Amino acid sequence: MPTVRDMNAVSPLDGRYSSKLGGLKDHAGEGALARYRVLVECRYLRKLCETPGVKGRRLKLSEKKFLERLPLLTPDDVLRIAAIEDTGVPGIPATKHDVKAVEYFIKEKLRRTSLKDLSEIVHFALTSEDVNNISYALTLRDCLNSEILPALEEILSVLGIMARKYASAPLLARTHGQPAVPTTFGKEFRIFHARLLRQVRQLKGAGICAKLNGASGNYNAHYAAYPGVNWRKFSREFIEGFNSGAGPRLEYNPLTTQIEPHDSYAELFDALKRANTILLAFSQDMWRYISSGLVVQKAVAGEIGSSTMPQKVNPIHFENAEGNLGLANAMLAFFSAKLPVSRLQRDLSDSTVERNFGAAFGHSLAAYRSMLTGLSRISVNAAAAAAELERHPEVVAEGIQTILRRERATGAYELLSKFTRGRVITSAQLAEFIDGLGLKPAVKAELKKLSPLTYTGLAAKLAKEA
Repeated sequence: MPTVRDMNAVSPLDGRYSSKLGGLKDHAGEGALARYRVLVECRYLRKLCETPGVKGRRLKLSEKKFLERLPLLTPDDVLRIAAIEDTGVPGIPATKHDVKAVEYFIKEKLRRTSLKDLSEIVHFALTSEDVNNISYALTLRDCLNSEILPALEEILSVLGIMARKYASAPLLARTHGQPAVPTTFGKEFRIFHARLLRQVRQLKGAGICAKLNGASGNYNAHYAAYPGVNWRKFSREFIEGFNSGAGPRLEYNPLTTQIEPHDSYAELFDALKRANTILLAFSQDMWRYISSGLVVQKAVAGEIGSSTMPQKVNPIHFENAEGNLGLANAMLAFFSAKLPVSRLQRDLSDSTVERNFGAAFGHSLAAYRSMLTGLSRISVNAAAAAAELERHPEVVAEGIQTILRRERATGAYELLSKFTRGRVITSAQLAEFIDGLGLKPAVKAELKKLSPLTYTGLAAKLAKEA
C-alpha cells in the first residue's frame, strides 16, 4: 500500500517503483554515500596507525573494533552529518562542505573514546576527492554485486530455461519484417541469452579505478609530512584492501589529477548500457510476438488491461521495461560522456552527476523486475506459429534452390525467384512446381519433404547449447 510519502515523491523510483529496487538504497543515495565516506576515513586512520614512520600509535583491539563499527551509521548519524554540513550543531559551525562534515562527525565520535588523541590525523593530508572517489567506486561495486548483477543473472536463467523449453518450437522468422526462412522460438531466446551473458561477464570482470594521492595527484602533503613513507605502495594497498570475493574490483590508479579521471566508470556504464540495450530489443520483440498472437500472456485475475476494453491483456511489463531501460540508458550515456572530462586538474561539475548513479541503477532494476514479471506470464502459441508457417510455404524456396544448385541445375535461384517472389503460393502449387522440374524422382521427393515446420536447420541444437 503506497504511503503519502510515496505519493509525494518527485521521482517514481522513490514512489511507484520503490518496491522494485530491493536493497539499492543501501548502496546508493546520500545516506549510503555518508556511510561509505565514514568507512574510507576510518580505514584510512587505521592504515596510518599501522604504517611505520607515521606518528600515530598502535591501536588496541577494542579501538580497531570501534573503527569497524563506526561506519554502520544509524539514521540519526546520517542526519547529524547533514546537520553539520547545512546548519551546524552545538560546538561545530556549518561546514557547507559534505566531506568536511564527515570529518567533523568522526572527530566528534572519537573525542568520546580512547582514540581522541588521534582525531587530528582523521582526513590527514587528504583532499575530499580522495574520500569521494573511493566511496563512489564502492557504490558502483556494491550496486552491481548486490542488485544489478543478481537481477541480470535471474533474467539469464529464465532465458536459458525458455531457450531449452522451446528449442524445437518452429517460428516464422522475419527479416526486414518479411517472411523469411523458419527458426525456432528457443533459438531466438538463446540469442538474447548469449548476448546478455557476454555483457554480464564484462560487468563481473570490471575494474573500477580509484586514487588516494592528494590535492593534485602528487602526494604533496603526504610527502611533505612523511617523506620516508612509500605513499604509492600505501595507496595501492589501501585501495586494493577493499576487494573481497567475486565481481567488479577496485584498481589503484597511480596517475591522476585531483580527481580520478573516471574512464573506468565509462567502461562500466557502457557495458551496462549494452546489457540494457539488448534487453530493450528483447522487450520490443516480445511485444511484436504478443501483438501477432505468437506469444500469449496469462490473464491474472483482478487485473485490468484497459479502462474501457475489458477483454485486453496488454504487454505492459515489457512496455514498462522498455521505457525504464531507455531512461536508464540516457543517463548512463550521459555519465560516460560527461565524467571523463574535467577542466584542468579538476572542476566540480562531476559531483552532482555522481549523485545520480542510483537513479540510473534504479531505472535499470525497475526494468529488470518488470521484464521478469512479463516473462513469468508468457508462453508460446505453438498452434498459431504453425498456422502462420503453413500459410507461407514459399519460405522453403531457399532450400529448394540450394538443393538444385547442389544438383548443378542451371539458373536455380532465378527459377525460384520467378516462381515465388511477390506471390502468394500454396503447398499444392509448390508441389506441382517441383514435379515440373527435370530432376530424378529421389531429388523431387527430397524437395517435397521440405516443410516450413521442419526447415529449421540446427536451430534446436543451437537453442539447447549453453
